[in-house]
Amino acid sequence: MANIGDLTGKQCKPCAAGTPPLTQDKVDALMRQLDNWMQHGQTIARTFEFKNYYQTMAFVNATAWLSHREDHHPDLNVGYNKCRVEYTTHSVGGLSENDFICASKVDALFRI
Repeated sequence: MANIGDLTGKQCKPCAAGTPPLTQDKVDALMRQLDNWMQHGQTIARTFEFKNYYQTMAFVNATAWLSHREDHHPDLNVGYNKCRVEYTTHSVGGLSENDFICASKVDALFRI
């Protein structure tokens, strides 16, 4: 894994109209900076597992706060002891650097 701090220290920026999605080469390079995320077409996703519902919901709430602060929101699929987080950037029709910045920050939340 590369230095995750490179992404974690960045802030999301609004994508201007007409901004293209990242190239696959750039996606591949950014994927190497994340822990256990998988690309599925124009989405990146990871499932986080927890001991119980309370820990799962604490993670979901922290992720919601982070998403609000970055103004970049994932799709969340929440179960008793797991949460699947998926990022894509609808305004560019694919993946943007914002998806990787937020994924990196969610990884950091999970390590706390």
